[in-house]
Amino acid sequence: MQDLVFRETWDARLGRYRSPFVYRGMRSFGYTLSTSLQRLGGNYHELEHHLLRNFRKYARDTATPSSASIWDWLALAQHHGLPTRLLDWTYSPYVALHFATDDLHAYHQDGIIWALNYVKAAEQLPPALQGALAREGSNVFTSDLLAPAAPSLVALQELQKEPFVLFLEPPSLDARIVHQYALFSCMSTPEALLHHWLAERPDLFFRIRIPARLKWEVRDKLDQANITERVLMPGLGGLSSWLHRHYSSAQGRPVTGEGAELPG
Repeated sequence: MQDLVFRETWDARLGRYRSPFVYRGMRSFGYTLSTSLQRLGGNYHELEHHLLRNFRKYARDTATPSSASIWDWLALAQHHGLPTRLLDWTYSPYVALHFATDDLHAYHQDGIIWALNYVKAAEQLPPALQGALAREGSNVFTSDLLAPAAPSLVALQELQKEPFVLFLEPPSLDARIVHQYALFSCMSTPEALLHHWLAERPDLFFRIRIPARLKWEVRDKLDQANITERVLMPGLGGLSSWLHRHYSSAQGRPVTGEGAELPG
């Protein structure tokens, strides 16, 4: 597993391991890269503006400044569970492994990690966005960097007819964002499906299938390495989730040996 998650991370120019990938872990191999907005169903693309408008209207108990851009608000909304066009990613393959193995009720299903080369993906951005990244010497956007080039979601879509994906590093809204080494992907239109976009560009990604029979082993080793909810989701909720799983029965799985019985 170690060799798989760190695949293609050696940078010969630097003589160092520097990954050009971001990672997304999911508990079921059958899950696609659809967004929470898309999972609303119906005419979801017509609801995006209304969702954000009402979120901004009622989100009074925040420290968001009056000068905040649409990208600041979109990141804040995603972070707090509003359906958006954003998807959560992480620079850490271990954090991705955590989210692929955190649900004991899914241990009868194979999990998956998506690895997407964000450096190569940036080469397919519209010229205006490539120029902004080049001037900054970066491959991903912050809200401050993105706002001048695309001050609105409509402006983003109008930059290029062909759909594209960009990566946005959110501000450090809380310790969870920091500890999860998190960033978001954003498609240029709400309807565009990232997994369809990637299917036409197989050189930009790879996937790792985590067999159900290995989930307990991966999970136990992550816990031993301190990759847990207690660390990734600071607070009493994360602490409780970690303790709940840590003290859960393996439901008849032998302590040692292969062919362990799986829950579910």
